[in-house]
Amino acid sequence: MDSADYFGIIVSVLGGLAFFLYGMSLLGSGLEKASGGRLERTLEKMSNNIFKAVLFGALVTAAVQSSSATTVIVVGLVNANIIKLKQAIGVIMGANIGTTITAHILSLMDIQSDNFIMNLLKPTSWAPLVSIIGIILYMAGKKAFQKDLGQILLGFGILFFGMFQMSDAVAPLEQVPGFIALFKNFSNPILGVLAGAVVTAIIQSSAASIGILQALTSTGQITFSSAIPIILGQNIGTCITPIMASFGASKNAKRSAFVHLSFNIIGTLIFLFAVYAFQYTIGFSFWNNPINSNDIANFHSIFNVAVTIMLIPFAGLLEKLSIHFIRGDESDESDTDMTASLDDRFLRSPGLAINHASQCVLKMGQLAFKNLQSVTQLFSNHDAKQIEKIRERENLIDKLEDRVSIYLVRLSEGELTEPESRQVSLLLQIQSEFERIGDYAINIQECADHLADSGSHFSTSAFEELKTLSDAVSECIGKALSSFEKNDVAVANSIEPLEEVVDIVEELLKERHIERLKEGQCSVDAAFPFIESLSNYERIADHCANVGMYMIAHAAKNQNIDRHEYRRILHQGLTEYYNDLYQQYKETYYDKVLCIPQS
Repeated sequence: MDSADYFGIIVSVLGGLAFFLYGMSLLGSGLEKASGGRLERTLEKMSNNIFKAVLFGALVTAAVQSSSATTVIVVGLVNANIIKLKQAIGVIMGANIGTTITAHILSLMDIQSDNFIMNLLKPTSWAPLVSIIGIILYMAGKKAFQKDLGQILLGFGILFFGMFQMSDAVAPLEQVPGFIALFKNFSNPILGVLAGAVVTAIIQSSAASIGILQALTSTGQITFSSAIPIILGQNIGTCITPIMASFGASKNAKRSAFVHLSFNIIGTLIFLFAVYAFQYTIGFSFWNNPINSNDIANFHSIFNVAVTIMLIPFAGLLEKLSIHFIRGDESDESDTDMTASLDDRFLRSPGLAINHASQCVLKMGQLAFKNLQSVTQLFSNHDAKQIEKIRERENLIDKLEDRVSIYLVRLSEGELTEPESRQVSLLLQIQSEFERIGDYAINIQECADHLADSGSHFSTSAFEELKTLSDAVSECIGKALSSFEKNDVAVANSIEPLEEVVDIVEELLKERHIERLKEGQCSVDAAFPFIESLSNYERIADHCANVGMYMIAHAAKNQNIDRHEYRRILHQGLTEYYNDLYQQYKETYYDKVLCIPQS
């Protein structure tokens, strides 16, 4: 073979690898979209049972077709203090098992049979058909599920076309002495492990490097003695991705990446000792025989399952080992606010990223709710410590609003499904409403400050009236939070009639306060804080109603609902449901205000 032939082989192999990696990316992305992030979210719900953690890790990795992707997500979860380091160890072990599924799928290429049914199982038979079905579904499908399924099938097809190309490209090498000599050198365990680790680290995918090795078996020159050290090294090389992902993360996140590396190094050392001790004492009859892709898949699985079983009892020691090598103050790891859950590592898994962003938006609403309940009490007890807590909560709301907005914008720049895009839009709308509610709560606190600074106070009847309005608005926020948290449209529909009752209560309280002012029952210094507070309570109710409308529009998959027309129809009493709720709230709050004696 001349230099031109070698160049052609290299280009063909690299082109096949490109198809292989792209097919894996399409497949993993399609599976992620189809699951809607549900597989990844199960990682957050694990108990301290390491066996469940291993199972979840294996399932998630088998779905996304990448142990590196799973481990990167785990690093992010640990960094956000969502799961503990000990839980992460089980997931990492499971990820190593889950990644072996790819090699078994690729090993179907070795099926040799005259049976028609068996031949149909060969990728050369069904890969083209799968690709055709996939591209039809992806391009012509109307529903998101159809497009996701099309992407999954297309990913499978492209993956195997890449595998076919690599196998065909390297086939001529079986007659090249230099190629045979090269792989004889890899029979040296140290060289073999290093070669497997370096190649895997470069392409950042153990599944892809295993695929390359399986493709090379088509030459018939790859023996068990040269393949086994390479496979062991590939398990070490795949650790590079989570290690890179841990840069700039918390100490525990770095430790989780270290656990992944130490787990694979320890497993490799154990297997190297066991395999070569047996070979040099008793000997494997097949040691110098050619290995096929099915044998590679089997050994890959045996290695990862066996190492996991061996090291599960020593999970605690792995944790201590990581803490010993990566030292740090443990107190630093516990002081984690909500924004830490918006980890950039989750952006590769939109379903998981959206879930964490939702929790942050919900937290904003809860903080605003707590502030509203606190500020009303300031009119009767102006407590400096309570004001400091209110300010701290408001600062956290602002911090969350800023972080969530940036995070969601970055998320929207990626590839999202139509439901995910609508969810991102909803979160941007809702977080804006909750932030405004927090601002109006601060306005009420400043009214209480003004009242205290002037040395004035509200009369008993004025405070009771304000307290009743506050209770109505608090129920508004409670309903807004519930409808958002539970995605409950029925609760969302109940906010608008309550908001209208808040409007008429506010009007009544303004009229009453003006009368008290005319009759000299209220000082001028107390008048402004009272009237201004009423307006702020009413605006908070308006924003709660906006949340309800956003939830209704989201459920209807129609972001263009005319809110003003919807409210006009409801306010005219054209729906029995609205009328019934309006009367109930009117009796609860408006009638209660009417019964408050004037003093």
